[in-house]
Amino acid sequence: MEIIHIGAEHEKQRVDRFLRKLLPNAPLGRIYKIIRTDLKVNGKRVKPEHILSLNDEVKLFLPADLMEAFAREEKSPEKKAKKQFTVVYEDDNILLVNKPKGLLTHGDKTEKKNTLVNQVVGYLVDKGDYKFSRINTFVPAPVNRLDRNTSGLVIFGKNNVALQALNRMIKDKESIKKYYMAIAQGELREEKILRSTMEKDHEQNKIRLGAEDEEGLKYMETIIRPLAVNNGFTLVEAQLVTGRTHQIRAHLASQKLYIIGDIKYGSPSGNAYAKKNFGLTTQFLHAYKLAFEKCPSPFEYLNGKAFEAPLSEELEAVKETIFGNL
Repeated sequence: MEIIHIGAEHEKQRVDRFLRKLLPNAPLGRIYKIIRTDLKVNGKRVKPEHILSLNDEVKLFLPADLMEAFAREEKSPEKKAKKQFTVVYEDDNILLVNKPKGLLTHGDKTEKKNTLVNQVVGYLVDKGDYKFSRINTFVPAPVNRLDRNTSGLVIFGKNNVALQALNRMIKDKESIKKYYMAIAQGELREEKILRSTMEKDHEQNKIRLGAEDEEGLKYMETIIRPLAVNNGFTLVEAQLVTGRTHQIRAHLASQKLYIIGDIKYGSPSGNAYAKKNFGLTTQFLHAYKLAFEKCPSPFEYLNGKAFEAPLSEELEAVKETIFGNL
């Protein structure tokens, strides 16, 4: 038998999800059998959807060898991923990092090891802020993600309470304001609020925009502002109200503002200019600022604060060449 006392890193999870993290090698059917016959919470049988609370006592009536076979290996392969990000802000609850272009936030079929998530976990392990163990089912995770070739700020929760609070803050769209910087071919002279719906074309990995009220599609909204205009190009600030895939790239293209280097939504002439003059072959899009407002517990201390991530040397050089030293 094994006894687990639920701490802050485990609370507010469904029992079945907690077990799936605790025993990742157990088949799903076995997880539900364990809940039915081999598990008690505070001395009572519970259903899979039961929510764990702080200080709950979970008893698992499994042989030690079976627990070991079903449990996570206590090792950290993520430490092998070389650190490419820079830290913008960090405290006990939150980590803000500046992701370089070319790095996946999460793994996919093309890359599983060298990802931002693995690099961050390895960084926290090295610092002693996170430890792999069979009992510790929490893993630090991001609450926003960027496309591989979009650089900039990504937010990580360093503990379960913080991660849940950050996810709620992202969903309420009031507590965390996200700002991006882009260079677009075309001139924007005033602020615009862009509203539409979207659907994903999975075959082409692009999105199609629909009318603002098109039924059955996901709504998206972006506020765009000109920061500088010169010689047919605009340095654009884009504020995300919603957070859909490819949102800024598609919304700007709908206004004939084509992000340079963007092979999916950009223009051939703008992309050719960027490649010829700067060697730029990926979109000039950078998540440069996060502003915190109306933050709930435990993040009240971030209210009124904003954090910025600088452009890479490559993108800064492109910006200065087109718009001067702003």
